[in-house]
Amino acid sequence: MSAEDLEQYESDLELQLYREYKDVVGIFTYAVETERRFYLCNAVDLKVRSEGGDVYYEVSMADAWVWDMYRPSRFVKSAKALTFRDVSIEEIVHSDLEVPKDVAGND
Repeated sequence: MSAEDLEQYESDLELQLYREYKDVVGIFTYAVETERRFYLCNAVDLKVRSEGGDVYYEVSMADAWVWDMYRPSRFVKSAKALTFRDVSIEEIVHSDLEVPKDVAGND
């Protein structure tokens, strides 16, 4: 496989992942981002932990979708992430995802 073929393959995977994200984002409540991964989930719990003077974050998620183009299945029942870096948790406002009725021509 040439470098060009590999680059095209990865571009195709990224496009498929983005399309899947657009299809599933409406069924989730939260978007969670760590330094390594991006998740969509319906339940999330963040705990701040300390050990030996170090502080880290434990993020537990349920009913999750993982942004990772190399995973054969991105839907998981539960996921846990441990990180020393920032964690972003945002509630998804579903009205922001919908096309306004007047724009769609449905008054």
